[in-house]
Amino acid sequence: MISEHEFELQLQKIIDQALLEDVGPGDYSSLACIPAAATGRAKLLVKEAGIIAGVAFAQMIFKTVDPDLHVDVLIPDGTPVQIGDVVLHVSGKSQSILKAERTVLNSMQRMSAIATKTNKFVQLLQGTSCKILDTRKTTPNFRAAEKWAVKIGGGENHRFALYDMIMLKDNHNDFAGSITNAIQKTKDFLQEHGLDLKIIVEARNIAEVQEILDAGGVFRILLDNFSFEQTREAVALIGDKTRTESSGNINEKTIRAYAECGVNYISSGALTHSVYNMDLSLKAF
Repeated sequence: MISEHEFELQLQKIIDQALLEDVGPGDYSSLACIPAAATGRAKLLVKEAGIIAGVAFAQMIFKTVDPDLHVDVLIPDGTPVQIGDVVLHVSGKSQSILKAERTVLNSMQRMSAIATKTNKFVQLLQGTSCKILDTRKTTPNFRAAEKWAVKIGGGENHRFALYDMIMLKDNHNDFAGSITNAIQKTKDFLQEHGLDLKIIVEARNIAEVQEILDAGGVFRILLDNFSFEQTREAVALIGDKTRTESSGNINEKTIRAYAECGVNYISSGALTHSVYNMDLSLKAF
């Protein structure tokens, strides 16, 4: 994964771009009717049960808009919430609160939805040694926040992008001529460029699992669209030679059964691409 510093830079870029998109040259609605010196306070109200996420991110947004805004957090990230709960209070210049409102809500609503879905998957895996992973199937320009939400929900992050881990999927292997060729060329590339990156290779069947094992030097084998029977066979073949990951059409009804096949990880794009925003609102009081 990327460094903590780079992750924070990515988050700040999201905030800066979101405010540029939403505020532009100015919040004319507030500028038109709210005196510049007016102060007020607002509460972030929960209107749907779930796992709250994005509280710390909201603090970053408020600070970016106006360093003098004061945020009092009542419910921290990762906490189960119910309808009517108040997550935070924010006080300061009324214009600043209104300027930050939509960016805060849009971010927290999506992050909370992702954390809630992730936590549901985590609960389904309890009692197994299997971990749930996210993917790169994220909203463009919002990836860092969405992957943060996965961690808040109890999941783990897969690679952040194309540059922090090698992942040889079916197209890479086919374009390279074979899995063996793809792995060897990757090893040569990493050595030539002095890169220390883990290698994950996708397998479509048991024969490809064996080819990956024969090539060696792989951190994890991705078992893509394997049946339960094929997954158990692959796990037995791999043993402790490398880590294992299942993916492909795994949902809430099947995730437990795949975990019980003995894989170390299950990755799911649905954590980030198939969620409905949690209903939250920011109300003056």
